[in-house]
Amino acid sequence: MKLKSHPLLVAILAMPFFLFGQQLNLDHFQNMKPRNIGPAGMSGRVTSIDVLLSNPDVIYVGTASGGVWRSKSGGTDWEPVFDEAPVQSVGAVRINQNNPDEIWVGTGEGNPRNSQNSGKGIYKTIDGGKTWKLMGLEGTKTIHRIIIHRDDPNTVFVGATGSAWGPNPERGVFKTTDGGKTWRKVLFVNDSTGCADLVVDPSNPNKLIAAMWEYGRKPWTFNSGGKGSGIWVSFDAGETWERRTAKDGLPKGDLGRIGLAIAPSKPNIVYALVEAKENALYKSYDGGFKWTKMASANSNRTNVSNRPFYYHELYVDPKNENRIFSLHSTLTKSEDGGKTFEPWVGWKVHPDHHAFWIHPEDPSYMMEGNDGGLNISHDGGATWRFAENLPLAQFYHIDIDMSTPYRVCGGMQDNGSWVGPSAVWKSGGIRNSDWQEVYFGDGFDVAIRPDDPRYCYAMSQGGNLAYIDMLTGHTRSIRPVHPDGVELRFNWNAGFAKNPFHDCGIYYGSQFLHKSLDCGNSWEIISPDLTTNDSTKQQQDKSGGLTIDATNAENFTTIVAIAPSPMDENVIWVGTDDGNVQVTRDGGKTWTNVAANMPGANPGSWIPYIEPSKKRAGEAFVVVSDYRRNDWRPFVYHTTDFGATFTRIADETQVSGPAFCIVQDPIVENLLWMGTDHGLWVSIDFGKNWTKWTKGFPSVTVTDLKIHPREHDLVIGTFGRAAWILDDIRPIREVARSAGEVLEKPFAVFPAPDAWLAEFASVSGTRFAADAIYQGNNRWPNAMITCWVQPPSVKKALEEKAEAEKAAAEQGKKKKKGKAVAGTRPDTSGGEKKEEEVAAGEGEEEAAEEVAEGEEEERPRRGRRGKQKVKVRVVNMDGDTIRTFSQEVDTGMVRIYWNLNQDGVRFPSRRQPRPDSDPPQGYEVLPGTYKLYLTLGKNTDSTEVVVHDDPRMGFRMEKMKAQHAAYDELAKVVTAATEGFDRLQDARKNIEVVNEALAYVPDSLKKEVQKMGKELQKSIDSLERRYMMPEGLKGIQRDPNTITGTLWRARSYIGASDGAPNQAARIMMEQARKEVSAVVKDINDFMTGPFAEYRQKVEALQASLFKEYEPVELKE
Repeated sequence: MKLKSHPLLVAILAMPFFLFGQQLNLDHFQNMKPRNIGPAGMSGRVTSIDVLLSNPDVIYVGTASGGVWRSKSGGTDWEPVFDEAPVQSVGAVRINQNNPDEIWVGTGEGNPRNSQNSGKGIYKTIDGGKTWKLMGLEGTKTIHRIIIHRDDPNTVFVGATGSAWGPNPERGVFKTTDGGKTWRKVLFVNDSTGCADLVVDPSNPNKLIAAMWEYGRKPWTFNSGGKGSGIWVSFDAGETWERRTAKDGLPKGDLGRIGLAIAPSKPNIVYALVEAKENALYKSYDGGFKWTKMASANSNRTNVSNRPFYYHELYVDPKNENRIFSLHSTLTKSEDGGKTFEPWVGWKVHPDHHAFWIHPEDPSYMMEGNDGGLNISHDGGATWRFAENLPLAQFYHIDIDMSTPYRVCGGMQDNGSWVGPSAVWKSGGIRNSDWQEVYFGDGFDVAIRPDDPRYCYAMSQGGNLAYIDMLTGHTRSIRPVHPDGVELRFNWNAGFAKNPFHDCGIYYGSQFLHKSLDCGNSWEIISPDLTTNDSTKQQQDKSGGLTIDATNAENFTTIVAIAPSPMDENVIWVGTDDGNVQVTRDGGKTWTNVAANMPGANPGSWIPYIEPSKKRAGEAFVVVSDYRRNDWRPFVYHTTDFGATFTRIADETQVSGPAFCIVQDPIVENLLWMGTDHGLWVSIDFGKNWTKWTKGFPSVTVTDLKIHPREHDLVIGTFGRAAWILDDIRPIREVARSAGEVLEKPFAVFPAPDAWLAEFASVSGTRFAADAIYQGNNRWPNAMITCWVQPPSVKKALEEKAEAEKAAAEQGKKKKKGKAVAGTRPDTSGGEKKEEEVAAGEGEEEAAEEVAEGEEEERPRRGRRGKQKVKVRVVNMDGDTIRTFSQEVDTGMVRIYWNLNQDGVRFPSRRQPRPDSDPPQGYEVLPGTYKLYLTLGKNTDSTEVVVHDDPRMGFRMEKMKAQHAAYDELAKVVTAATEGFDRLQDARKNIEVVNEALAYVPDSLKKEVQKMGKELQKSIDSLERRYMMPEGLKGIQRDPNTITGTLWRARSYIGASDGAPNQAARIMMEQARKEVSAVVKDINDFMTGPFAEYRQKVEALQASLFKEYEPVELKE
């Protein structure tokens, strides 16, 4: 009889390292969350605003690429509520005013600039933002408007602009009548025409007006306008539509983007801001049937509008039909029904406006959103408050330096170039004021000079490059020119790189590669034109369609990525926006285009990022992006032979969103991190499997990644949520190195980052920040130790695997002996019990017995909240244990912090420590290397921590030793004082015990003893009073003349001394010694005198301490 394999056994044995399958189970990494460091002072693009009318303090804000944020305090405090969604680009937010817990979010911003982010459908929450459900329309890419039917909230209309980068049929106006379960496309023109605006008559919820817009973007040009553009009106809730044309008063010819607004106080008045041969405002007095031209918008001088593709937005005062607000580069306003417009707010708020909300009953309350964030007004726009705690920065690039703490720098979309701290050594955390803007404009690469961190390089759009003194602000342009006068083509986001072999060396990309070795003072062109030089794609001055918009945003056939090898100065990689991947191996003398060697890559794709290997000159990773031609798949390639061959290591089967960047771990080559339009991804097996990092990090576009070579931090640049840092990735590095085997251990400790004896400054600016000031998550300079505490689920999986392996081994033995059916037993179902099932069952019983036998021994210490406790023992370089403490931990990857103090001495206190309390902490340790032993249950592991002194303080080891000696001297005094005080507490407790024991002693025998005890307690009170004030005093009462006060002041003065005790410290130490000597003498006299007599008296009592009892009787 043939023995069949049990399917469960086979499955278990096939599991690679305990069910991980080379993908990280992020449930075990909840304590390793990236931290946001801002900034929020230069916020980011806001695309949509809605407010709960029944409570106008509740505000929802949708952002171009930073998710949805909610304030319940009128804009004082904010929280993200959409982070669990798989995409963070938002075009529209709408609250069901009849049910505030129901909110709709349309993803994909509807302002199709070159850096626009797209979405993945429409989402709904019915629990106020706790959870979100995808309701469909994934193919629309951008949703610009949502309207909830006034009388039937299950009826919802969606205006979808569609893909900006190519035709798609999922655009137009969509309608649901069942709360989003199903959708119908009720208005569609063609696959290049989407809905740019959609408004509803406030007096008639079935009357809709839609602005349809034919537009299209390519990497090298943009077109706004076409025959599909126009205005449509529906009177039956979108079931049928009527088009308004030139016969109705609209302009002739092709139209472009149109903004619509209905006057709430007089719905028969409708405004339309129309892009056409002549851009102008049109007005209807009959609800949209006939139209009259009002103010022209063909010139900026008219203040009506500009750049219609980016913003054509109109809003009408709900109480005044003649007051119109126009959103464009600035905010302008008409008071005469659209005849004229005047500047309104000016440049005190960020330009480029996209979102507006005005209270329908109180027009003085309004909000506007722009490329720089959100502003709120409560006086009709006379004054504005900027929401400075929305960290929505859109970083194109991120970089780091080697300062301590290191700095992070990068350039933001429309918000300049910035340098800020990874951590601060001062109170108050990382504030907006800690970030320095070094250059204005649209920011891109920023790089700090390696040999002199006072200076940096920064860029702005179209090739502007500057060298900046960050101390004085002195800035000089270093943009190269061609020596022969050839026009240079620089991308909107031109390629830039530091030369890893020269501190003052940089590379810059036009169509040529430029090299400088003197910080940009002079340049050398070291390549021919590395692009396709397709002249048909070099007509950016004509880009825009009906309205020319030549802003460098469509500059093409340019270099966008430069990657010099850190292993060989002669090897440089270059990527272009038109699909070339060029590599030189001789410093630029010759170049090879290897783009055709990438299997599956679309020719002509954008090459935004190249990561050269830090180990081998011929190895590199190349990111290929083609979403700008409507292909939204991720493409990442790897080569080891200078591009002769490539392997694709990321595709749509595991990763979502087009890829933007990749970084390889410098130590463990299997560990890769990747950023896509939909978030952060990690692979521990060189790209065979990818895991999306979702713990504590939203699905925001990740545009750049750096691993700090000293701190081992992953620095994350996002396009919508500012900068983040995942501190110390070495635990994940070890997971990758061991192929996950380290996670099979019940307990493991990983290498720890260096720690710093940092001096902390006081807070900069506002100390008590309340809720409206942004505070980034700071990294403290203390020792941070990462441990693996095996979760029960992993332990169970490992046990099952072990039992399966045991069963398989037994099965093998049976086969060898030819006893295929040995060990089988009858099954009541009529079949046979398989051998492996018998073995597995027996193994489970044996394992259970083993656990039961060793349960007490293996059980870790538990904290007061029932969590496991890890005990930490710190040993110095001489082998002495200087600190022991414990910390409660969860399971999975956990982090334990040592504050760099050693054990101290206990000061006098009425509160006695618990038996399991950690020793009190003492003074800071000296700089040096310390061994930390961590124990959980019966498992112990160790790591080392290098402790550095504050580099700003100079060499002060001898001073610190002198200070420590003073602390040790004071500790002797404190110990004596505490022992004396403890004697008093023991004496008091003894008296109380005696008094309780005397309860049944005859009065004649106990009267004298009780009197003696009362007098002794008065003496104890008097001695205690010399230590500290009595308990339970009313108000705030202080007595500086107590022994504990003297001890603490002496300790404080020692700490304030620069090394050996200064004069004040010496005086206080001597005073402490005198006071403690005196009180200890008196305590000893008390204990050997009155208290000893009392004890003798008590011990001499000839009386029973027991109560006499009468027999119990049951009475009749």
